[in-house]
Amino acid sequence: MNQMNSPLIRIGVFYDGNYFLKISDYYYFQHDRKARISLEGLHEFIRHQVAEEEDVDVRLSQIIDSHFFRGRLSATEARDKDRLFHDRLLDDILMNMGITTHYMPLKTRDGRLQEKGIDVWLSLEALELAIHKSFDVVVLIAGDSDYAPLIKKLNTVGTRVMLLNWDFKYTDFKGENRVTRASQQLLEQATYPVQMHDIIDQGISTGDELIEAMFVNTPEPAAFPAAPKPVRPTGPTAAGPVGTVGISTIKNLKNGFGFVVMPPNNLFFSYADMAEGDFNDLREGDWVEFTVGRNHRDEDCARNVRKVEAPEMEDGDEYDEHEHESASSPERL
Repeated sequence: MNQMNSPLIRIGVFYDGNYFLKISDYYYFQHDRKARISLEGLHEFIRHQVAEEEDVDVRLSQIIDSHFFRGRLSATEARDKDRLFHDRLLDDILMNMGITTHYMPLKTRDGRLQEKGIDVWLSLEALELAIHKSFDVVVLIAGDSDYAPLIKKLNTVGTRVMLLNWDFKYTDFKGENRVTRASQQLLEQATYPVQMHDIIDQGISTGDELIEAMFVNTPEPAAFPAAPKPVRPTGPTAAGPVGTVGISTIKNLKNGFGFVVMPPNNLFFSYADMAEGDFNDLREGDWVEFTVGRNHRDEDCARNVRKVEAPEMEDGDEYDEHEHESASSPERL
């Protein structure tokens, strides 16, 4: 099982980034845990899981290399500062963990941004590194059947494969049912298929420290400064030009998306548009301050959203939420 000259189990971890971020979003927005996956905690779990499967002391189970593959927007396409900020934030997290990043540009096909070639690139890198760095175990965080040839090739060079996979379903912000499930081919060919959804749910219910450490602890939001006096939104240009700072209430929240009340078309925003605080702490009717921005469809939207205290209305002002009903389709949330 081990190399004759060393009892150490050498682990290489390979992330399909889009798959991993989908998993993290699920636990943050849909799952009762309401927290993102911690890469540090996940790596510690991997060490323990490999040690258990390989029947060695966890001190002899070590991650010696890890790689993250993902398609992303170009700087021009992501020129909105919030998109660039969140990409940079992810880079910082991966860099601090010592995870090597591999990015490919997203391509527009049939009017949609699509990720192409990531599976091939990941597979080639994983096989090459498994040979040159003598991995005993490759941990694959992916679910696509396109990775089946990789597992077969790794098996031929004597490298065992642990597949971390999830099986869950939920309803997205458009009301459409979404299912995430690993390919049966991967499950059958992996040396150690690990059903993460079951392990995590069981660990949460029993208070398992290793499972709890797999989630990011969200700090309590800092106290917000006093909100400015609101200007009652009226007329077709109520949102104002890009850069205008506004204050209004939230109408509709679902699965990481919401609308800020602002006629004639309420302003769409997502968790990525939060300037302060946690999106999951927001409730319909909460007051928020925001900056008017433009999205990739060149439509008005809310940026730099942060929760504020309900303001005192100036004399003569009235706030009637029914006058703020959106002309947007309710199906968007």
